[in-house]
Amino acid sequence: MNGKERKRILLVEDDPHISEGMKLNLALQGYEVIVAGDGLTGLRMWEEFRPDLIVLDIMLPHLDGLSVLRNIRLRDERIPILIVSVKGAPDDRVKGLSCGVDDYLAKPFHLDEFLLRIDRLLKKASWYGNGTGLAGEDETAPSRTFSFGENVIDFDAGTALCRTGRIVLTEQELKLLKLFVSRKGEALSRKELLEIGWGYSKDTTTRTVDNFLVRFRKYFEENPQEPVYFRSVRSVGYLFDPEGGR
Repeated sequence: MNGKERKRILLVEDDPHISEGMKLNLALQGYEVIVAGDGLTGLRMWEEFRPDLIVLDIMLPHLDGLSVLRNIRLRDERIPILIVSVKGAPDDRVKGLSCGVDDYLAKPFHLDEFLLRIDRLLKKASWYGNGTGLAGEDETAPSRTFSFGENVIDFDAGTALCRTGRIVLTEQELKLLKLFVSRKGEALSRKELLEIGWGYSKDTTTRTVDNFLVRFRKYFEENPQEPVYFRSVRSVGYLFDPEGGR
């Protein structure tokens, strides 16, 4: 690529014929390409491979593409992601954009258009700084905090000020809190929390979700036995209400 460092692209696509075709044509453009055949493998390769861009299908085994997208956006808001999917209806595009995708291309697609979109997304990312790091790794970025009631969460510092004082939050606590904040006022099922927050690992169960909610209530609620911020929704899961029911 004209002597420049090769850009790394992760393809998350379960159809081997499509992924091999994409990989070949991207490699001919000078990109370094790695392929994941399912959503869980895609998440693992994103963490290990640290790509400059992700090409993501929606209908994937084990974990669907939108759950993969939401999981990544909890930790990295800047890496460019292109969805390439047969689900190309306006509603599907809107759903993808609302989950944080940068661009959306419906299958079947024209090869030149696909390559141009890849090039455009990588150039745009280079204008604003490469987005390959996890959220919070850019020391020049402004601090991101979220306040509700008497509580303040500092996502960059990984801490919170609450009724018990200043606490240090774990990476998983921060991820789940960011998910609740990004979906505030929306009832989230335990299944959805597992898929987005953990990537549906075999080692996690719905009880794991319940245990984290017990922690959050202990941290942030005036009366953990009668929560107003992290509320249970019968037959669904949990809802975060930063207004405390007001």
